[in-house]
Order: sequence, then C-alpha cells, then structure tokens
Amino acid sequence: MMDVATVLPASRHEEEERGALLPPQPKSVRETGLELQLIVELIAKAIYLAGRTHLPILATRLRLSINVLREALEFMVAEQLTEVAWRGDADIDVQYQLTGAGMLRAAAWLERSPYQGPAPVTLEAYRALAARQSAQLGAPSAEDVEAVFGEAGLEPAVRNLIGAAMHAGRSMFLYGPPGSGKSTLARKLGRLLQGTVLVPHAVAVGQEIIQLYDPAVHLPPTVPAGAAGRSPLERRSTDARWVLCQRPVVQLGAELDEDVLDLRHDAFSGCYQAPPHCKANHGLFIVDDLGRQRVAAAQLLNRFIQPLDAGQDQLSLQGGYKFAMPFAAMLVFATNLAPQPLLDGSALRRLGYKIHVGALSEASYRVLFRQQCRAAGVALDDAGLRYLIEELHRGSGQPLLASYPREILGRIADFAGYAGQAPRLTVAALDQAWSSMFAACAPAVLEEADEALQRARAA
Repeated sequence: MMDVATVLPASRHEEEERGALLPPQPKSVRETGLELQLIVELIAKAIYLAGRTHLPILATRLRLSINVLREALEFMVAEQLTEVAWRGDADIDVQYQLTGAGMLRAAAWLERSPYQGPAPVTLEAYRALAARQSAQLGAPSAEDVEAVFGEAGLEPAVRNLIGAAMHAGRSMFLYGPPGSGKSTLARKLGRLLQGTVLVPHAVAVGQEIIQLYDPAVHLPPTVPAGAAGRSPLERRSTDARWVLCQRPVVQLGAELDEDVLDLRHDAFSGCYQAPPHCKANHGLFIVDDLGRQRVAAAQLLNRFIQPLDAGQDQLSLQGGYKFAMPFAAMLVFATNLAPQPLLDGSALRRLGYKIHVGALSEASYRVLFRQQCRAAGVALDDAGLRYLIEELHRGSGQPLLASYPREILGRIADFAGYAGQAPRLTVAALDQAWSSMFAACAPAVLEEADEALQRARAA
C-alpha cells in the first residue's frame, strides 16, 4: 500500500513550477503499490499481443519504469514465463518474448481480463493525491471573472454571484428563460478554473481496474507564451501513470439518468469505466436542462449532496463490493423551469448559489451585440442596432436575451451568403432574420401589409 509521502512532489519548487503535485517515478514493484502478479499479467498480455517486445517499448505501453519492469521480468524468467529473445550493447537494449508456458498463461489472463492499457495506480494513492490537490488549487479573482465575462453582456450582479460561488467552490443553480445564455455561461465557467491536476490513467480496486483518464475530458495544459520548449512533466523523474491535465469540465443534459452515474463494466476492454462525475473530479460537473431527465430533479440533487459533503462517492463493482472514489467537483445545474415547482424548499436550500439569468439590460445588450458583430465580421450600424431594439424587440415584446445577437447575425450572414453578398446590418436584413427566427412577420412587414390592405379597401 502506498502512503501519502510516496505521492508528494520532490520539492515545493516543482509544485509551484508545474502547478500540480507530481508523484516520483517508482523504482521498484513495491513503490508502485501494486501486487507483483498484476504487473506480471500486464507484461504477459502486452508481449502476447505484440510478440517479441523491446524493453523501452514495454515501458511506454505500461507507463512503468525500466527498473520496475526488470524486477518483474526477472521473476517471469525465473518462472519460465518469458525469456530474453535478443540483447544489444546497452543495458536497456533487450527484447523479451513469452515461452510456451507463458503463452498459455497470457491467453488465460486475457480471457479473464482483456485489459491491456497503462498500469493503474492504487486507490489509496489516488485518494491521497486527490486530497492534496484539493487543498492546493487556487480560486479565481474578480479580475479573472471580469476577463471571462466582462464583454459577454452579463449583468454585474450575476458576475458577482458567479465569482463568489467559484471562489468558494460551491454549487450553482442557474435558472431563467430559454435563450438567456445559461448553457453558454455554464461552459464558460471552466475558463475560471485555476491550475492543473493530475489524473491517473486507471485505478486498481482489488483485482479490478477502473479507467479514469478520458482524453475527451482531460485536456493537456495550455502552454504559456515563451515556454514552448519546456516540458511540464519530466517523465524520467515522475510517475508516468499520471497525466497532467487542465481541470476538467463535464456537461450532461437530458440523457443523464441514474445508470449513467454508476460504474460501467466494458467487456471489450476488460475494465470498468468511471462515471462522468468522477471524471470531473477537481473540475466542473454541469447538469444542463435540469428537469428534463428521466430521474426527478430532487432525486438527482440528493444523489450528489452527500458525496459532495463527504468529498467522496460510494461506487459498487459487479460483485457488490463497495468502495469510495474521490469526488470534489463543483456542481452546476441549469434549467429553463421555475425553481419552486422543480425543487422543494429543502432541496433549494442545499444548493449553494441560486442565480437568475434573465433578459439583459439595453446597455448590456448593446455591448454584447457589438462584440458579436466584431466576431461575425459584420460592420456595426448604430441605426440598425437601434431599429433592432426599439422596433423589433419592443414592438414584439421579445426580451433582450443573450442568445439573440449571435443568432440574428448568423441568419443575416446565411441570407447574404445565399445571395452572394457581404452581410450588412440593414433594416431589410434584420426583418428577414427576425421573421425566420420567430415564424412571424416583423413589425415593419406587418405595417406594410396593413397599409396595403387599407389602400385596397379605399380603392
């Protein structure tokens, strides 16, 4: 079993330089925290599938050091499971192959468990490192919030609520009408996450392996300007079973149900897949369209509250064995539905910050529209923007929602591209885009129709 000291970085300087606690490279089987038998099986399966294998290639595939592999391979040679197929001049320039007995054993191990990925870390090591990472991750400042949301047209009161919630690491409940920008806001919250985290490729729980690292979720750290030549992780001195990543953001919507939150055994890969909220550890777990899932909103909320308080979630293997997996993600719920019918008073109190995301003020809407014009490459016309607000929005009663500028400009570009013209912010273009959005005529079109009817009657 690996103790806490085993997973600490070599120095405080490394922690500050790399933004994460980097475990040192294990130099023996004992230091990996794994049973020798598990390492032997991983080696045998890798050689069985690849044939004669070079020692450095084996180290890369299993993410284990040369010293650990040599120790395990010496045992396998003594047990007549492997043999040296070729040896070069250098110490590491050696190839191994399975013996006849080794082929039989490897085939049996593959049939029992097809897993052939990187060697896992122990559950104890993951718990220890996760606890240390939770304690050292930073929180965003007011300047950070302003940098992310300052030009998004978001009202100052909403920005302050978001900043306080992110600073405290507490859950958020975003509610408001469709089109108010809740989903976009929730995704942008990931840009406020400070620092990087280490994620293990896989975790060993007894004889079972749980795959945790997901390249679609765990993205590589951004490289600061001027630091392109430096590697953030020196693989010769650190444990390659861990991956240095940006803090993750996982978003699920109406497809979320209780089964999605359980371990899933993949018969093809021979291991368990960690549920999405566990992959979001030390990051954001966003539940969009709350109330549209097949599980009740209050039940879904109750599923997370206790694990959040405890900092760990109870999961079960197929045989019924239960264990605790670290869980320190920030929860963000977003819904178009009114809070009170969706959740009772007790459930609402258990949520950290309730944030209403509604219509923008006229000033904020203008700021957002100007920003979207720059992004879309459409020249801003103040008269056109005034017509949009005073005639189209006020004339129809449509609120100034955050999703409208991008949608309107996108449709103007669509119609202009179809006509072979450059997009322009004209009254005609705005009317055309508006009527295509709301399946109704714009006020100017209605007035023209009414005038034509009056002329016809007079005639």
